Amino acid sequence: MDFRVEKVLPNGLGRVGTIRTAHGEIKTPAFMAVGTQGHVRFLSAEDLRGIGAQAMLSNGFHLRRRSHEIAEAGGLAEWKPTESFSSEHDVDSSRRHGRVASSSSVVTSGDSRKENSVGLRPDNLSAEPWRGPTLTDSGGFQVMSLGSGLGKVVSMEKERGVVNTAHKERLAQVREEGVSFIDPFDHEPEFIGPEESMQIQCRIGADIHMAFDELTSLADTYEYNIEAMERTERWALRSLREHIKHRDDLGYRQNLYGVLQGGRWEDLRRQTARNLAKMEVDGIGFDGFGLGGAFLKEDLGEILRWCNEELPMDKPRHLLGLSHPDDILIGAEMGADTFDCVAPMREARHGKIYTRDGNYNLRKMADSGEVLEPGCDCATCRAGWTRGSLRALWRSGDTEKKQKYYNLASTHNLRFIVRLTEEVRQAMLDDNFAEYKCEFLARYYAGR
Repeated sequence: MDFRVEKVLPNGLGRVGTIRTAHGEIKTPAFMAVGTQGHVRFLSAEDLRGIGAQAMLSNGFHLRRRSHEIAEAGGLAEWKPTESFSSEHDVDSSRRHGRVASSSSVVTSGDSRKENSVGLRPDNLSAEPWRGPTLTDSGGFQVMSLGSGLGKVVSMEKERGVVNTAHKERLAQVREEGVSFIDPFDHEPEFIGPEESMQIQCRIGADIHMAFDELTSLADTYEYNIEAMERTERWALRSLREHIKHRDDLGYRQNLYGVLQGGRWEDLRRQTARNLAKMEVDGIGFDGFGLGGAFLKEDLGEILRWCNEELPMDKPRHLLGLSHPDDILIGAEMGADTFDCVAPMREARHGKIYTRDGNYNLRKMADSGEVLEPGCDCATCRAGWTRGSLRALWRSGDTEKKQKYYNLASTHNLRFIVRLTEEVRQAMLDDNFAEYKCEFLARYYAGR
């Protein structure tokens, strides 16, 4: 993998660049579509290309039991799933939105249950695979969320005062070797550690992998964050050592990012950034870095600044699990190069439509003859689909109509976020990012 920085903002953090992988280039800043199970729900590879997507993120935890099958196909870029899956699809949405997955109630996406209940095929299983750049998450979050009962938190108020699941009630137990857990779908005991995670990801064969890490929650103390961060660094070294053994197994180079934790504390964030930046095995270091952890929305910019002031300029940085426009704008300004989140597609399936003038829900649009967003260049708006016509598809009990709605609405929302990152990149190149950011946010939040 090669990363070239083309321009840097005056703050020395935000930048424009290009990541080159074995399966193509990613011009940054860029948003990655989330295909948890190796394909994006209700969108084909052709749809993704039309949207302007440059890369797809999948999940090592959810694909772990199919990793041998994927490897035999030649890796994720050549693999076509042959059957549908259970509601396991959207368990990773807890990571993205701070949803609770405790020992008494492992939360999966409500829309998965509704979609399956009307007989929908939630995936384009007959379509060609996505052959562009790909990234896999380590699966560390999924097993950790079975432990603490809390996912990644990015919220202004509602997660204040959260409490972790009692230790004896957790479905996952963290120890130095890795994480022992009870699979929430078949209730079988399993274990994943750094070595297992790297082996799984190298069989899946994405271009970029994430080191195995321990995600803490807002309920964890400073002292526990020190313990977890130090364990994450030891796991990072083990991940790097194991990854080097298998990174060329499929005939092309697979790359590894170290993941930064440290919670909301500046000293921990800066310390772990420095430690991971200099970590090596036989002269080989990380190819880039994942910016993760639990934090409040108002702290995002500062936490990214702390991390990225310490990380090397010549390696890419991925901000895990965010897609709100203000998060992307702050993230890009503070040095994040790529982003991912399931929210644009997931919220589309619940009727929420993204626009430059803020979001709205189709529930109240039964009689509307307006397109989803005037001036939008997505395929849905260009084809003339109106708010009322999409609402009719969405509320229909007909399987094919509902599936058509999911495709059309997901296309619009994903294009909105992809276009945002395209415009951010161009604004940086044109030396008017600050003006673009102010104008975009002023319009987006004008109605609030």
